[in-house]
Amino acid sequence: MAMLLGKKIGMTQVYDEEGKIAAVTVIQAGPCVVTQVKTPETDGYSAVQLGYDDVKKSRVKQAAAGHAKKANTTAKRFIREWRLDEGTEPEVNLGDEVTVSAFAEIKSVDVVGTSKGKGFAGVMKRHGFGGFPQSHGTKRMHRHAGSIAGHSSDAGSGGNVKKGKRMAGQMGCDRVTSKNHQLVGIDEEKNLLIVKGSVAGASGGYVEIRASKGKK
Repeated sequence: MAMLLGKKIGMTQVYDEEGKIAAVTVIQAGPCVVTQVKTPETDGYSAVQLGYDDVKKSRVKQAAAGHAKKANTTAKRFIREWRLDEGTEPEVNLGDEVTVSAFAEIKSVDVVGTSKGKGFAGVMKRHGFGGFPQSHGTKRMHRHAGSIAGHSSDAGSGGNVKKGKRMAGQMGCDRVTSKNHQLVGIDEEKNLLIVKGSVAGASGGYVEIRASKGKK
């Protein structure tokens, strides 16, 4: 089963076979425990749930402890579920351990992470707006968004602000999927995956790794 949970360690550089340098991301992937296997008979659909990173015993809630006990493991901090295609039988059983060896034959992966939070940002930083001219005549409007609504922009619906209008607001802290990262190397002893390119999120952030479905 080519799916894993892990933690982004950081970025570094490696040389490829041609001697060219490449930026890579190091991911601590697994080992993960199968905390639940869902079937159409019991849950109405097929899915596999994985857990990663033990929770401190004093912080474990009874519900989480009871759920983990069914898989003969401890409560996990990071839990995700992968839904399987209809009619597909899961390749793992409850309580099984999944490691980086599952990616031994995989050449490229998709990585899902949470991007760095930037707080409340203006339109120039958030959307790349150009701002107003810096020349004489512009007064306290240099980084403003400009007009946000007008009767002529959508005749018949009034001058209200339209849904989806690009404005200032919360930036970052979003779920980001980056696809088709070349899998440069695997360290089974230290449970490391080395993927080419950058991955969303800060160092130490949790990520989901799965085999790529193929390039478009």
